[in-house]
Amino acid sequence: MGDRHGAAPDPRVRFVLPPREQLSEEQAELVERIAGGPRAQQAGVVPLTDGDGRLSGVFSLMPIAPAVGDRVQAVGAALRFETRLAPLTRELAILTVAVDRASDFEWFAHERAALEAGATPEQLDAVRRGATPEAVPAETRAALVALAELLRDGALGDAGYRAALGALGAERLAELVWLQGYYAMLATALATFRPPLPPGADGVLTGRVPADPAPES
Repeated sequence: MGDRHGAAPDPRVRFVLPPREQLSEEQAELVERIAGGPRAQQAGVVPLTDGDGRLSGVFSLMPIAPAVGDRVQAVGAALRFETRLAPLTRELAILTVAVDRASDFEWFAHERAALEAGATPEQLDAVRRGATPEAVPAETRAALVALAELLRDGALGDAGYRAALGALGAERLAELVWLQGYYAMLATALATFRPPLPPGADGVLTGRVPADPAPES
C-alpha cells in the first residue's frame, strides 16, 4: 500500500486505511482474518472496527505490509488468547506498557478488558501513575515487578530474573517478555502512522497531542 493514504481531516492523522475495494487481495484477506478471527468475540471489550466497519487503531496498520502484518496480528492473538498468564496479569501488563510508551489507543483498548478481568479503578490509577497496584494476586505482582525492571533497564538483572522465574516459571516469564516487546512495537507503529483513534481514545492517557508545526513558507 505504501504511500496510499485516505483523506485525513485531522492534521495529526497520517494514515487512514483505504476502503476494502481499494485494497489488494492480500490486504483484503488480512482484514477479513483480523475482523473475523478470535478478536471478534471480544470486539465489545477491545475495539476492533470503527463505525464504518473499518479496522480501528493499530489493527488498521497491519494491512500496510500484509505479509508481515499477518504475522504480527498472529503474535497478538496468541498473547491474548493462548497465554498461560492470568487475564488480570496480562491486561495490567499491557496497560503498564501503554503508560511507559504513552499510547492512548492501547490504554483505551485494554482498560475495559482489565476491569472485566477483575482490576479495580484504584489499581488502574496506580498503573497510570507508574506504581505497582496493591492487593493483586502473587502472579500479577511478580509479573508487574519484573515488567517494571524490563521497561526501565531493557533486561532483568540476575536477582530480578531469579525472582521472576521462581514466581512465574519459564513459560509465563517468556510470555511476559514477548508481551512487553509486542505492545511496545504496537505503540511505535501507532506513534509513527497516527491512524484515526476511536471516539474516546484521543488523549485518554496522555492528553491531546498537537500536530507538528506547519513548515514556514
